[in-house]
This record gives sequence, C-alpha cells and structure tokens, in this order.
Amino acid sequence: MDGAAVAISFKDMEPDEDVRDLVAKRLAALAADFPEPTHIEVTLAPDGTGFTAHAHVTGRATDLAASAAGAELGLAADRLLDKLVHQLRRAHEKRLFASRRAKRQDHPKRRPR
Repeated sequence: MDGAAVAISFKDMEPDEDVRDLVAKRLAALAADFPEPTHIEVTLAPDGTGFTAHAHVTGRATDLAASAAGAELGLAADRLLDKLVHQLRRAHEKRLFASRRAKRQDHPKRRPR
C-alpha cells in the first residue's frame, strides 16, 4: 500500500486467509482514496454468538476507531470497513473543506443582512 502500514490480526481463533485477503484488498483501496492514514490495525475475534471486528486508524490529522459485529467473520469485517470508509470520508471532507468555508464566510462581498 502507498505509505499506510496495515496489521490484520486474529484473536483467539485460527487465521482465515480468505478474510485476510478481503480485508487487505479493501484496506488497499481505502489507503488509495484517503492519504491521511499512515497505520491501520484490524483485529478480528469471535464472541459468544458471532464475530467482532475492531479497527484503529492513525495518521496525519487522523485518529479513528471503529468496531462492528456479525454472525459470520466476513460480515463483521465488511461492516467494519464500511464504518471506516464513512468515518474517513467525514474526517477528510471536514479537513479539506474547512478552509474553503472559512474563506467564503470572510469574503468582502458577503454582507450580513
């Protein structure tokens, strides 16, 4: 991946290479879309009734955490990655467009009514 270090771990279970490949592909696409993350850590584990997935993303002006659960391991991982994309998109747009909004508010032609 382009600069983003990725760690995918399985806790209290045998590693599933199909799920690991799925998560790695989606994380590669995520790292290509968002330049902010420098380290992404994903942990997949069983719980009493299904599986849980946890992620922590750190990087330039980014520090996010997300978790999801599902009846199957792949489902939990998909839900987690969907949440990560949503959170990263919000953080990216907030950082990117904050200066534009500030400049627009300070524009001399904008007059209070």
